[in-house]
Amino acid sequence: MNKAIHVVVLMGGWSAEREVSLTSGKGVADALRERGWSNVTELDMDRDVARRLADLKADVIFNALHGTPGEDGTVQGMMDLMGLKYTHSRLETSVIAIDKELTKMVLVPRGIRMPAGKMVESESLFREDPMARPYVLKPVNEGSSVGVAIVTADGNYGLPIGRDVPGPWHEFEELLAEPFVRGRELTVAVMGGEALAVTELKPKAGFYDYAAKYTDGLTVHVCPAEIPAEIESSMLEMAANAHRLLGCKGASRSDFRWDDEQGEAGIYLLEVNTQPGMTPLSLVPEQARLRGISYGELVERLIAEALQ
Repeated sequence: MNKAIHVVVLMGGWSAEREVSLTSGKGVADALRERGWSNVTELDMDRDVARRLADLKADVIFNALHGTPGEDGTVQGMMDLMGLKYTHSRLETSVIAIDKELTKMVLVPRGIRMPAGKMVESESLFREDPMARPYVLKPVNEGSSVGVAIVTADGNYGLPIGRDVPGPWHEFEELLAEPFVRGRELTVAVMGGEALAVTELKPKAGFYDYAAKYTDGLTVHVCPAEIPAEIESSMLEMAANAHRLLGCKGASRSDFRWDDEQGEAGIYLLEVNTQPGMTPLSLVPEQARLRGISYGELVERLIAEALQ
């Protein structure tokens, strides 16, 4: 690969995941420079991003954005119109994968087990529960567990949820309600169509929310996960199939819950992340290391695929 080409690392933006994106982007840029790339520009996305990208005349964009509008197809469509090459998934895949209901429409008919769910108006939660407790409420198109609430049978949010109780019902007009799947939190990275490994995530308190994902010391990563071989094989296969069926490019990460009392029938895919984090705590670099792929090599592989 020609290490003199101009790589623009697009990061930041204005989503709820801005700070994580900045950390991912800086890690990518630093790794490229350490490996001898001589023309790397870090670009914190603002509303003038199209003009700035046109002025920079990049050979390839490393898309280190997380959340909207960098992960939902908006930025992908802009870059397509500009004729730019960029890492990770393209427009159609990004539009589908950011939306948990659209993802189900693609994957469930093709044999991927996901929790049943329904969209509810947040206002309705103040009158009644949308399903039997425990259940999960989440925005349909946010990542990194932004805005997720677990409503338990003993009424941790009131019966029903009160207007005076903080929660995602105050931030989003609609929420996706899903039955809570008891058990263990696991994740699988896929790169170049190949599932890398299974990691189990063990938060020291609560559940694997935004803080647990990105605060050092709050979650223990067990990589590879200490699970039966048939469970590992099923998760690897499901993640690789989801990556393929959605048309993902570069790296993706599939998040799972596993009810270990039900064996293979207890594996549920929760969502597919088309632009997984590249921070020091991120799961894709961790699984790549397990397979003998350094952080810098991982970055270069993603760029190489984007240039094809």
